[in-house]
Amino acid sequence: MRLLHEILDHNRTFVENQEYKPYQTTKFPDKKLVILSCMDTRLTELLPKAMNVRNGDTKIIKNAGAVVSHPFGSIMRSLIVAVYELGAEEVCVVGHHGCGMAGIQPEETLRKMVERGISETTLDTLERAGVNLTEWLQGFHSVEESVKASAEMIRKHPLLPANLPVHGLVIDPSTGKLDLVTEGYGSQEEPKVTT
Repeated sequence: MRLLHEILDHNRTFVENQEYKPYQTTKFPDKKLVILSCMDTRLTELLPKAMNVRNGDTKIIKNAGAVVSHPFGSIMRSLIVAVYELGAEEVCVVGHHGCGMAGIQPEETLRKMVERGISETTLDTLERAGVNLTEWLQGFHSVEESVKASAEMIRKHPLLPANLPVHGLVIDPSTGKLDLVTEGYGSQEEPKVTT
C-alpha cells in the first residue's frame, strides 16, 4: 500500500473512533507564544516536551533551519498573523545543533535537482531572471549566529510592535537541552508595580 493510502486509511479509523477529542482546542495559543523552529524530524515531539508546551499552547512555524531569510517572506507573514490575529505576545526562534542547513552546499543541491529531472535550462532561466539560486539555497555555519540573526530580523521588523519579546534558543536534538542565545526581555522596561 502506498503511503498516502495508509494515511487515509488510518485517518478514517481515527475520525470514526473520535481519537481527535483529546486534541480539541481553539486556534488561539493559550501561552500567547509563537515558536519558529526547524523542520527536523527529531524535533517533532521533542521540542514541545522540552519547552513544556502542549497542543493549544503555542503556534509553531517550521522551516529549514528556523531561518527568517526575507523580511517580507512567508515566515514573517506567519509571525505577523500570529501576533495580530491570533494573540501571540512573544516569539521564540529555536534552532538546533546538527542542523542540515549548517554547511549545506548549494551546488550539491542544484546537482541533485538536475539528477531528479530539473533541466539546466530551467536553472539558467531562473538565474537570468535574477534568482541567485546559490545564494537562495545557502545555509549557515553557526546555528547560534543564525538564530541571533533571525531573532534580530523579527525584533526590528517595521510591522511588529517594538516591545514584542523575541527570544533565540538552540536545542540539542538528542537531549532536548535548551541554550539561550538571546533574550527578548532585555531591551524592554519592566512593568511598574503600583500599590
